[in-house]
Amino acid sequence: MAVDEPQGTETDGDDAVPGGVQSVDRALAILEILGRDGSSGVGEVAEELDIHKSTASRLLSSLLARGMVQQNTNRGKYELGFGILKLASSIPGRLSLVGEARPVLEGLAEEYKETVNLAVLREEYAVNVDQAMGPSTLATYDWLGSLTPLHATSSGKVLLAALGADERGRILKAAKLPQRTAKTIRTRTALEKELLQVVKNGFAQAREEFEMGINSVAVPVRNHLGAVVGAISISGPAFRFDPEKQPGLLEGLKRAGLEISASLGYPDR
Repeated sequence: MAVDEPQGTETDGDDAVPGGVQSVDRALAILEILGRDGSSGVGEVAEELDIHKSTASRLLSSLLARGMVQQNTNRGKYELGFGILKLASSIPGRLSLVGEARPVLEGLAEEYKETVNLAVLREEYAVNVDQAMGPSTLATYDWLGSLTPLHATSSGKVLLAALGADERGRILKAAKLPQRTAKTIRTRTALEKELLQVVKNGFAQAREEFEMGINSVAVPVRNHLGAVVGAISISGPAFRFDPEKQPGLLEGLKRAGLEISASLGYPDR
């Protein structure tokens, strides 16, 4: 049961001073509660944090004064305020997808000894915006800046799978389904079926669909809102590179995608 605390002081923990670290920690915890639940009353906040209602009320009042929370006039409960949006809006513009991804790409290339690419959607293509070459890479072709077909590449499939049906239809209508190799997907029905598996599995593959002798696998990169903003892929010669047979590769690539996403503000749930 929560113990009453003198107004303006903190009695728990080592930092028992007004406005101390404990108050900051509790204020942040309140923001997390409101972000999770949508809204909460003073009593609910106090119960979850195991503090007295007077302490919860005081913290909420401070957050209210800063615009970090607002009070629902109909129910008297608190919810996140527009001050949070003001702070958050300044973050994405400063974050560079390429800059955040670069060390991860290099780590993957070193670990798996193959070529690693970072791609984003541009009109009806996947464009490679960064590349890291592994020590076992046979070819030295520079894919940086290259526009590749969405339906024939693992990165492209990841980017397509993240789109709504209308947007995907518009892009595929403009792009058509050009046949790059004998193994390229030829029909919209077959492509849509594979994209469903991409969403389900969390990764996409291309087996000699863009270029004979080359296999690849890709996973999504998400921003702070959860939207897919890119894809990272590993590619290598088909005679030795089979993602599903290489121990730990798919799991490692997925972890890398989550690591880059987390650096862009995506919550790792």
